[in-house]
Amino acid sequence: MTRILVISDGRYTTQLRQECPDLEVHIRPIGQPMAEGIAEVIGRLGIGRLAFEAMAVSVAEFETLRQKLTVELVGVQGRVEALRMIKDPAEIAAIRAAIACAETAFAMLCAGLKADDSEKDVADALEMDLRRCGATAASFAPIVAVGPHSALPHARPSAVTRLGSADFVLIDWGADGAGYKSDLTRVLVTGKVSAQLERVYRCVLAAQERGIAMVRPGVRARDVDAEVRSILEDAGFGHFFSHGTGHGLGLEIHEAPMLRRESEAVLQPGMVVTIEPGVYLPDWGGVRIEDDVLVTPDGHEVLSHVPKVLDAVVVGSRQEQ
Repeated sequence: MTRILVISDGRYTTQLRQECPDLEVHIRPIGQPMAEGIAEVIGRLGIGRLAFEAMAVSVAEFETLRQKLTVELVGVQGRVEALRMIKDPAEIAAIRAAIACAETAFAMLCAGLKADDSEKDVADALEMDLRRCGATAASFAPIVAVGPHSALPHARPSAVTRLGSADFVLIDWGADGAGYKSDLTRVLVTGKVSAQLERVYRCVLAAQERGIAMVRPGVRARDVDAEVRSILEDAGFGHFFSHGTGHGLGLEIHEAPMLRRESEAVLQPGMVVTIEPGVYLPDWGGVRIEDDVLVTPDGHEVLSHVPKVLDAVVVGSRQEQ
């Protein structure tokens, strides 16, 4: 039988009793470091081998544990991640709620955009709108990148660059709901649709839609990535797609499975993944389109519904100041 024991400290005694009344708890006394608390519990339980998450424990923490413990320490990877890949109905419902919150906040944002807004203004407003819609926070610091700045996949919002300085803006955002997250990206056209913008946008959208169509049980994650990548390569943009096609989503913004070239994962019902190809042209800008997709027993369901056809993302021609 599995035995679950939580090691904590006095700050959480009442909270643990209220939220986890059935869990066995060891409360460290004031002044007892975590490593010593672990050593006390391990000694009491008579354990000879102790596994730890190798990706989560720092070198300093490991060295401290090795000094305090006499047991064999075994670093493991992927076990917790594998358990979290498949979402149960309650988890899927929480992700749906986080997506709905993100979508409502985005609609609120779009209704008030002005040409004089800086990237930082937009990012700050989006975070406020997310909280107004019920999110505990943004899933991550929103990316708002205007024109050439959008050629940086993880651009940081500038307090100087204004929406009116270019014809389009890339916005990557998400909501943190009841512990679960959403992750979306759209490009909004704030000026005119140039021939270059139309070409890149339609190509990225075609690649994304093809990637979504590939999502179903039994398909290898790497094959979804290969299909998306082939469309961009055929259009001459292969060298400008600098990341994987997508990733799992849940308690963390990036979870297994990863949809990229080297992935060994096979899609299974209950997985929630992003599909987010992008093309990033230096000195011009970037286009990325991202949706959250559930793998169902007989295919997939796109959980996000923000419009993405080119005509639908045109929000104005040089909005009024």
